[in-house]
Amino acid sequence: MSAIKSRFGRRSALAIFGGVAITLAASGVGYSQTPARVVKIATSAESKPLAWGAIGVEPQGYEPDLLREINAKLPQYKFEMEGVADIAQETGLATGKYDMACGGYYKSPERAKQFFIPENPMGASLMKIYSRKDSNIKEMKDLVGKRIVPATAGGGTYKFMMSWQKENPQYQLEVTASSAGIPYPNRLDEVQNGKFDALVLPSNLGEQTVIEQKKLDVVASDPVYSNNTYMLIHRSDENKVLADDINRVLKELRDDGTMDKLSQKWFGEEIVKYMK
Repeated sequence: MSAIKSRFGRRSALAIFGGVAITLAASGVGYSQTPARVVKIATSAESKPLAWGAIGVEPQGYEPDLLREINAKLPQYKFEMEGVADIAQETGLATGKYDMACGGYYKSPERAKQFFIPENPMGASLMKIYSRKDSNIKEMKDLVGKRIVPATAGGGTYKFMMSWQKENPQYQLEVTASSAGIPYPNRLDEVQNGKFDALVLPSNLGEQTVIEQKKLDVVASDPVYSNNTYMLIHRSDENKVLADDINRVLKELRDDGTMDKLSQKWFGEEIVKYMK
């Protein structure tokens, strides 16, 4: 009799245990969770406040903060960010060393062929003119006859000015290219001391912070041009799903105000209204 009770007790326990297991499975609770997939990301190392942080240092800035917001909505991934020199970002991405790269990138046909680029942008690069307060320079046509700080040859600013000149031949600007690589804080000093009349540059590099810290008598114009910025993703079958997931979340963060909140924090202005 006791043997029968013992067998009955074991069967009852198994039945109860099985019922609990079924209930847990139905509610989405498992005994073990699939580990989050590690996604290696190259961020800019020296583009404060867009992104900065050398190797071994936790990246800071607008793009790293946005990446953290994206990761919070996609717990199936674990984002690992690393500050990388600009020249090494796309090389590392092409070879598969990194799954993603972020550095204020513009979309181009060449990049679209080589990488996955989410349809939704990360932000916007706003081109502005920096000049002394008494210069009365407010737009590109006001630069006629002015001394413009040389732009990096082949860079986005140089291409923009040359394109604007081509589209507006009635206004002849003195656009020169340079490979000197002089830091933009020094360029702002040159506008302050009168060596140059104006500096044309994207506003997401921390110019306003420099102006305020150095108490420069320099002001920024309203945007004279804006261009969306995107993240680049290494092209692979596995990363196609990653790209789709990120594209969806980028729209959510734009719509719920997160992007504007972060851009206000890091750039002192909202950028979504300029995004195309």
